[in-house]
Amino acid sequence: MKVVDMHCDTISELYERRIKGEKGDILSNRLHIDLEKMEKGDYLLQNFALFTHLKREEDPFAYAMRLVDVFYQEMEAHPDRIRVAKTWQDIEENNRQGRMSALLTIEEGGVCLGDLSLLRNFYRLGVRMMTLTWNFPNELAYPNQIISGNDRPPVCVADTEHGLTDTGIEFVREMERLGMIVDISHLGDRGIWDVFQYTKKPFVASHSNARALAGHPRNLTDEMIRALGERGGVAGINFCAAFLKDKENDSEMVHSYCSDMVSHMKHMRQIGGIGCMGLGSDFDGITSILDMGDCSGIQLLAQEMECQGFTVDEMEAVFSKNVLRVYRELL
Repeated sequence: MKVVDMHCDTISELYERRIKGEKGDILSNRLHIDLEKMEKGDYLLQNFALFTHLKREEDPFAYAMRLVDVFYQEMEAHPDRIRVAKTWQDIEENNRQGRMSALLTIEEGGVCLGDLSLLRNFYRLGVRMMTLTWNFPNELAYPNQIISGNDRPPVCVADTEHGLTDTGIEFVREMERLGMIVDISHLGDRGIWDVFQYTKKPFVASHSNARALAGHPRNLTDEMIRALGERGGVAGINFCAAFLKDKENDSEMVHSYCSDMVSHMKHMRQIGGIGCMGLGSDFDGITSILDMGDCSGIQLLAQEMECQGFTVDEMEAVFSKNVLRVYRELL
């Protein structure tokens, strides 16, 4: 079953490991994703994020540009297996030629420094989706808040007060004009509702689950899931254990099970319909122990869906067709 995955952090991982002198490239490595594993998993398209940590990088824009260079170096090294897709027609043509597609995205709108000209230049470089925030406030918006305590680990709580800034509103409107998909994953609750207010087209939550099943505020409430489905958008099922199931105690092993992923799918199907979800693995951005191992084992998820009563049409919708519908409309 063909796979379309809306989010991974493989490019930044390859870059950071390259700095340390470790071996590995996009063809073959020890990460969750490489081309050999993708072919075994029957991939049609993978979104590759330019993940940038605002608090670690003195110049976030420059760092993101280095990641762009890594992405294109890796893609250009293997044109017989994968090619960059910037339009819907590129995806179709790559598929006809038996090649996988790579869609370039940004995880952290702060790399634009609040400057619309940088947003447009990222679009010219091939970026076709962007989260407005990661885990820190920036010029565009606010994420859900991380509260630290001296006697307990940090906790994340929903931010219902701070949303998009005036600059953020300008950005989402310009993204719609350009054809760059707005991604609300990592955005605070108020900001998500602001995106609904200030946009007209479908958008995505590239790697977010159902908050009713796992209470992490990075997940979507039922109201958000329903509204996203009504807008024609899609939420990508995140494979991270913290977004699949609440831990019962601090000593519990952190496993990500396909059965828990399917539980979120069943809930989201009930709330927003089968058309509101896709895949957003967060491969190479998560440390959970995955029963599928890596992307080569992703068909185990299809098998679990079948065991839990999903039809072939529903499975294909989640694995690829829902996201492709959005891409067809917006790219």
